[in-house]
Amino acid sequence: MEPGEAAPSPAAEEKGRGEEDDDFGYRLFPDRNKKPQSFLVRSLFTFHNRCQLMLRMTLDTNPYAQLLLEAMKQSGCTVFNDRHFSCENCDGCVSGGFDSATSQIVLCQNNIRHQSHMNRVVTHELIHAFDHCRAHVDWFKNVKHLACSEIRAANLSGDCTLMNEIARFKFGLKGHHQTCVRDRAIRSILAVRKISKEMAEKAVDEVFDACFNDLEPFGRIPHSKTDAKRAYRDFQNRDRYNANL
Repeated sequence: MEPGEAAPSPAAEEKGRGEEDDDFGYRLFPDRNKKPQSFLVRSLFTFHNRCQLMLRMTLDTNPYAQLLLEAMKQSGCTVFNDRHFSCENCDGCVSGGFDSATSQIVLCQNNIRHQSHMNRVVTHELIHAFDHCRAHVDWFKNVKHLACSEIRAANLSGDCTLMNEIARFKFGLKGHHQTCVRDRAIRSILAVRKISKEMAEKAVDEVFDACFNDLEPFGRIPHSKTDAKRAYRDFQNRDRYNANL
């Protein structure tokens, strides 16, 4: 998760723990515990309709998302819009999250207000979903696993592109991208885990090099949509090559 994009949530059996225990970020997604609303009720809310339309646009046109969807399909984890995405109201500080208990991506319809934001949130959370699919990630007991996925999500989703950093009034020269990835990974962990900043920093630093250099399935750091399109094309060509072996 980044502050704005939430991290993997806990398994269902973790719900209902005392306030003194770690809720693994479920407090940020109050609608997770509510009975699903009927389609008619949900259709009356502008936020929900807008979220669904922006999600469809992302899945149909965004090269970051398209590459991840194809990579997950090849890994045996085909993503279906109606099953694996849920537009919900969330806490004011987050824009989305990956619930590993249901293999579902939560999109915060009250906080995602423009298409570029939706593109980035979906990509960020699909990276968590891809990691969940391809690896035995212990989201709840091993903070290094969480740190690794947060590093990869910040690095590969476009969170730390130059334009996004300028929009945040953050400027830097050498090593700025790495600094952005590290900072956002730490903030994401702190948003959903009741641990000290020192513990979050230690977890991120211990796995940073390996996870920063793990560029699957992109094969490169996509610094722009153009880079993502090239990565998507290369991924498709790699798939065709492997199919002919």
